[in-house]
Order: sequence, then structure tokens, then C-alpha cells
Amino acid sequence: MAEFGFNEQHQNEVINYMRFARSKRVLRLKTIDSCFEELKDSRLVEETFTVDEVKEMLDGLQVVVRGEVEMELINTAHTNVLLLRQLFSQAEKFYLRLQSDISELENRDLLEQVAEFEKTDFKTPDKKNQETSKPKLAPLNEGGVSELLNKEIARLQEENDKLKTRLRTLESQTMSALDDRSKAERALKDLQKVQGDQQFAARSQEIGSLEDTVAALKVDYEKSLSANSVSHKSLQENLISAKHDLLRVQEQLSLAEKELDKKFQQTAAYRNMKEILTKKNEQIKEIRKRLQRYEPSE
Repeated sequence: MAEFGFNEQHQNEVINYMRFARSKRVLRLKTIDSCFEELKDSRLVEETFTVDEVKEMLDGLQVVVRGEVEMELINTAHTNVLLLRQLFSQAEKFYLRLQSDISELENRDLLEQVAEFEKTDFKTPDKKNQETSKPKLAPLNEGGVSELLNKEIARLQEENDKLKTRLRTLESQTMSALDDRSKAERALKDLQKVQGDQQFAARSQEIGSLEDTVAALKVDYEKSLSANSVSHKSLQENLISAKHDLLRVQEQLSLAEKELDKKFQQTAAYRNMKEILTKKNEQIKEIRKRLQRYEPSE
């Protein structure tokens, strides 16, 4: 079987199977021959037969021969399935996936090569070869496919270790980025709190000063009422004017507060803090995307 590229072990396996198939074929042919002999012995005892009698005998013979041939074909197909089962079972133990090309089963050149090999009558090997050619599925040697499998397993384990190391690095970077983000947020809140306290103190001082002024005017107004009724109208106008001034100042304070907030947002410290938070958020998003490629959510 050198034309098929078989080694000695596989060649012996093929020889054993072909011997088995030939023995089954010879046995079935003998059965068919016996059908004809039985017909001759049991029915062909007269010298003349009618057409109907001949037709009846041929029909009966056809049924018997057809049944024998069909049984042999079915048995051959089932036998081939059992042979494939042995081969596939052995391959799966070594994590191999065998494939077959059904079209090659009708390759006339290969079929002729098999026929030529069969004509050699399977040259009988010596006793040692017969012992090694017994129908036994031997494991593959360590220098062949098994070695390749071991190398592949080692490569996959090494790649897995690298992925685990990379994952731990990414986790460490993620935790560091989260810590930096927390620190930046706390610093921003502290800055905003200090700025707000300063603004609140300034507004409180201005309002207190205005309230003191209003109180003083009110006292003066009351004194003026008791001292001179003529100045009542003037004091009342002064009080109204002071109240208007108070409302105007409060409005100016509100505008000043908004302007102060606007200026604070334009300060370098605020912009830097906001830029740091933006960068940290982008880093966290990128790290999470990379983590999802290594640990997809189930």
C-alpha cells in the first residue's frame, strides 16, 4: 500500500480489514450459490416446464437472492460504521478531529489500486508482523501527534498565563485610576467649598452693614418724628431711598455672585481640575473596554 502513503502498522490494519471483508463476501457468495443449488434440486426435477412455472421459479429465486445481497450490503455498511467508530474514538482521546472526503470513495484510480493490491492475495507477513497486526488500537507515539498536542497545550497555557498577568496589570491600573479620580473629586469639592465660604462671608458682611445702616436710619427717623414733624416726610423718603439702595445692593450682590462663579470656572485651577477629571474618566472607560475583551460578561 505504498501508493497510499501508509506505514507498516496501518498497512497491516488495512490487510486485516480486507481479509475480513473478503471472508464475508465469500461466505455470502456461497449462500447465493446454495440458493441456486437448492432450486435445482427441489424444483428442476421434471423434463418440461410451462412458462408460468419457469417465471414462478425465477421470481422466487430473485426474492431470495435479492434478500441475501441486501443483507450483505446492509451488514457491510454497518461494519464500516463500527470501524469508523473505533478510529474516531481513538482520535478523540488525543483531541483530534478526523475528516473524510466521500467523493474519494468513487475514485476509480484508487479503487483500481485497491483491486491490484487484493490480487496479490495479501502476501503473508512473518509471525512477528502478524502479532503486531492484530486488531488493536495502539496509542500514538510521543514523537508524532502527541508531541504536537503537548506543544500546543504548553503554548496555550503560556498564553493563558500572559493573559492573566495582563489582566492583573489592567486591574491594578484601573484601581489606580479610580483612586486618582476620587482624589481629584475631593480636591475639587474642597476648592469649591473654600471659594463658597469666602463668597458667603463677603455677602454676609455686606448685608450686615446694610442692615446696620437701615437700623440707624430707622432710629434717626423715629427721633426726627419726635423732634420735628416737618422733617417726617424727608426722613420717610430717606428710608424709602435706603430700602431701594438695599434692594439694589442685594441685586448687585446676586449679579456679583454669578459673575464670581463664572470667573471661578474660568480660573486655571478649575480648568486644570476639570481637565484631570475628564482624562481620568476617559482612562477608566478605555480600561473597562479592554477588561471586557479579556473577561466578557456572562
